[in-house]
Amino acid sequence: MPRGRRGGRVSALEGGPEEEAPPAAAAVPSALWASQLQPEAAAGQILLRGIFEIGRSSCDVVLSERALRWRPIQPERPAGDSKYDVLCKEEFIELKDIFSVKLKRRYSVKQQGSGTLLGITLFICLKKEQNKLKDSTLDLINLSEDHCDVWFKQFKKILAGFSNRPKSLKIILNPQSHKKEATQVYYEKVEPLLRTAGIKTDVTITEYEGHALSLLKECELQEFDGVVCVGGDGSASEIAHALLLRAQKNAGKETDRILTPVRAELPLGLIPAGSTNVLAHSLHGIPHVVTATLHIIMGHIQPVDVCTFSTTGKFLRFGFSAMFGFGGRTLALAEKHRWMSPNQRRDFAIIKALAKLKPEDCEISFLPFISSQNLQERKVEGSPKSVSNDQWQTIQGQILNVSIMAIPCLCSVAPRGLAPNTRLNNGSMALIIARNTSRPEFIKHLKRYASVKNQFNFPFVETYTVEEVKVRPRTNSAPNLEEDAGRHAAASENNFPWNVDGDLVEVASEVHVKLHPRLINLYGGSMEEMNDSEVNCNCL
Repeated sequence: MPRGRRGGRVSALEGGPEEEAPPAAAAVPSALWASQLQPEAAAGQILLRGIFEIGRSSCDVVLSERALRWRPIQPERPAGDSKYDVLCKEEFIELKDIFSVKLKRRYSVKQQGSGTLLGITLFICLKKEQNKLKDSTLDLINLSEDHCDVWFKQFKKILAGFSNRPKSLKIILNPQSHKKEATQVYYEKVEPLLRTAGIKTDVTITEYEGHALSLLKECELQEFDGVVCVGGDGSASEIAHALLLRAQKNAGKETDRILTPVRAELPLGLIPAGSTNVLAHSLHGIPHVVTATLHIIMGHIQPVDVCTFSTTGKFLRFGFSAMFGFGGRTLALAEKHRWMSPNQRRDFAIIKALAKLKPEDCEISFLPFISSQNLQERKVEGSPKSVSNDQWQTIQGQILNVSIMAIPCLCSVAPRGLAPNTRLNNGSMALIIARNTSRPEFIKHLKRYASVKNQFNFPFVETYTVEEVKVRPRTNSAPNLEEDAGRHAAASENNFPWNVDGDLVEVASEVHVKLHPRLINLYGGSMEEMNDSEVNCNCL
């Protein structure tokens, strides 16, 4: 029987000649499989049983309803032989971690037809440290066509039973993201995995700002199971907004005034290919392309809260986070220097905004978040459920920055998140207010985001957990950001800059931000669940 090897992916996918693996790569790392599966997971009705070579050892392989388990076949040894017990340790993989199966064949230059059958290759999603996912392979070597055909068909039947996994995806790729690397990221890292999983794709490369929005308004999406964004925060936010806007129109709702929006019809996948990737980082816990792709392939769904932004009763857009004051002015400055690289543009804008740091005279009203437990206690006490004006709280004064976050907003410069206590779908937003203070103290506050220290432990910083926020500037016009800003500044002199998911939104009056729980499904796993799944072996 030919020697099995892990990583026989080229021959399984492309039909190329099989190469002899070095001895170090031949053995299956036992601890990795066994550490992820509890013994009870191997229970269930036995579907198939047979002999395959796995990692250069002939094994007794059993396929049950929930797991594949195998044990090396060894000659009889004296009872109590500890070395024998280690060699015969049973190993497992859960069927839910398999995302594709292919027949493994060896091809030669002279050979015609389908090549020589070697066995079956399973493509597996493994949980690694720090929320990371990794794709791997397991080869089941057996030369019998009939034997492998039976097992191959059974695996295909099992995989077809995972109805939550997408079979067809609409891909929207922003070629301008970051250093124009999004196209390379997709075709080198994402597309091969989607092809291995047998997922059909339709790729649209955006050509201008707003292209994704106009595309998703009109294109037919019935044939797709989901939409995938390959780009940064701007692209991700634009596509999420477009999907939600499309859902409102399909539901017959007016889009000028959206009070109770309906949920998006299709889930959205996020491939981090931008300069910040805040949304993807918050979703996956790590800005890792393969992890994001595997979450999509495996059909992991995470419902996420979304905010509506409106002004004077008119709907502006959907979004996940916003900043007003310093955060808005910094983005406005950065947008005027698009010719710089993303990092240079960001650093320049921060330094210039700090040099001209000044507060805004604001009135901030907010509705505190009432958890379901507190709501139940109020019902017992006889308090009404409906929102009344006396529940709203108001803050007035000189404000340097206002942050409103429905997600944690993790990024490279804030690894714990801009709002570390916020979750993706707990029905609340973080309202963070930085009142007027000296420039050195405000800089200390900003530097804390990059450290493990509490960035809110300053007397001028206030944090609240809220459901709705209204921000009303009390000055007549926004300050001119640059003295030589010219015509652009003149056109925007009465507008205040807001940073909404990395997009510049200029508004002249009050902005009303309201949270809507679980309004969109994103492809991603729960970070709490992934952190609970410990893997002791990192040999792959």
